[in-house]
Amino acid sequence: MTSRAPTARQLARETVRAGILAAARARLAQDGAAGLSLRAVARDVGMVSSAVYRYFPSRDDLLTALLVEAYDALGAAVEEADAAAGPEVGARWVAACRAIRRWSLAHPAQFALLYGSPVPGYAAPQDTVVPATRVVAVLLGVVLAAVAEGAAPARPAGAPAGAEEAVAQALAFARARGDVTGDDAPEVTVRTLMAWTTLFGAVSFELFGHYVRVVETDAFYDQLVARLAGDLGFAAVFGAS
Repeated sequence: MTSRAPTARQLARETVRAGILAAARARLAQDGAAGLSLRAVARDVGMVSSAVYRYFPSRDDLLTALLVEAYDALGAAVEEADAAAGPEVGARWVAACRAIRRWSLAHPAQFALLYGSPVPGYAAPQDTVVPATRVVAVLLGVVLAAVAEGAAPARPAGAPAGAEEAVAQALAFARARGDVTGDDAPEVTVRTLMAWTTLFGAVSFELFGHYVRVVETDAFYDQLVARLAGDLGFAAVFGAS
């Protein structure tokens, strides 16, 4: 059974929608997420506000579309880097981690929308959950591959008990998708989430200027990537990219 080609009306609608999103991205860079206005976006694309409302009924709908678009773009960049790195888990880890930083530095306004200050009065809907998990799913996939090859991210001495309770929601989500199984699932999940938050924290510090006159950012990020891999029980493998 073949799918039908889109009609001229559908193509026109998608073209207009893409134009609205492009204008909204430009406004996002200029005004920030909290300052995003449907009226301003409508002016930028030469439409009246009522026409834009047919595509995005509210500012929140437009914000959600921008969130999903950005999460998917970042997720795709990291997935592609992982796939291109080959089977070596250390090389996959470095490629994925570097792709996170590379995309984020190239798209600072979208990064700020995803990981910056919450927009007052806006709550991201369920539609954003799956796109938001694409990056951490790649990282988890690399860690699980390393564990399958013998890596053992064990709980360090002195760490409190209750790892499973600490990440119960993430663990339930990963188990439902079939990503993690077995007795080591809680520790693997904890360690991967720790690495995920550390990586994005480092990128956030860099983008928002907290590393100025503190570190050499390229070298420091690679040191971070290597040490996180070591904490997870395997060695990072660096190439030229």
